[in-house]
Amino acid sequence: MTESISSHSGTTVAANRDGEPMVRVENLHRSYGSGAAAVHALRGVSLDVPHGELVALKGRSGSGKTTLLNLVGGLDSPDEGRVTVGGTDLAGLGEDGLLELRRDRIGFIFQSFGLIPILTAAENVGVPMRLRRTDPKEREKRVELLLAMVGLADHAAQRPGELSGGQQQRVAIARALANRPALLIADEPTGQLDAETGLAVMELLRAVVRGEGVTALVATHDAQLLDLADRVLELNDGRIVEQV
Repeated sequence: MTESISSHSGTTVAANRDGEPMVRVENLHRSYGSGAAAVHALRGVSLDVPHGELVALKGRSGSGKTTLLNLVGGLDSPDEGRVTVGGTDLAGLGEDGLLELRRDRIGFIFQSFGLIPILTAAENVGVPMRLRRTDPKEREKRVELLLAMVGLADHAAQRPGELSGGQQQRVAIARALANRPALLIADEPTGQLDAETGLAVMELLRAVVRGEGVTALVATHDAQLLDLADRVLELNDGRIVEQV
């Protein structure tokens, strides 16, 4: 949708016009620890993710998927290499700039849902907009729209503990879309769900990418979910070993 894309900063819109990818990763290295005990999570990873594409990352535990997502999302910094999101080099952003990027331009979806237990579904979805000081009437309208989009219009007043795992993850997806991000980052979003529910959640993510005009980078172990991606990247020992 044009609204979703045009609502971002001028930098993002310009990147669209100039044909730059939504995400560009160049020669990314990240290690933890030092000496013989050092863990080399990423070893020279490079990739481009075009606007509007759903890219799946696969690989066994410890292959570097979560590290890569954290670096793209500005939650961690590389030892070497460069990450660009929507035409913005993350290395040039201070803490305030990274906070603004994560709040306004990136939506995060986690395996553990990350919902606030004491808040209703509607209140959880509205949290990012409260942090952004969105007008209350606009916030309420957006929350209503998002809950309807994920099929939970009738569950707005329920708290996470009153919802199934699949419903909680749908609330988390709605929350991730609250501020109309250009990029969705999802780390094993179906990891706590049964196969049927997980497939439904992944299909929802694909529909969101198509309908909202966003880009998505999704890490998953589930082979059947990979078929829904536009492209699949396999990570092994901190390197990309296959692109499908």
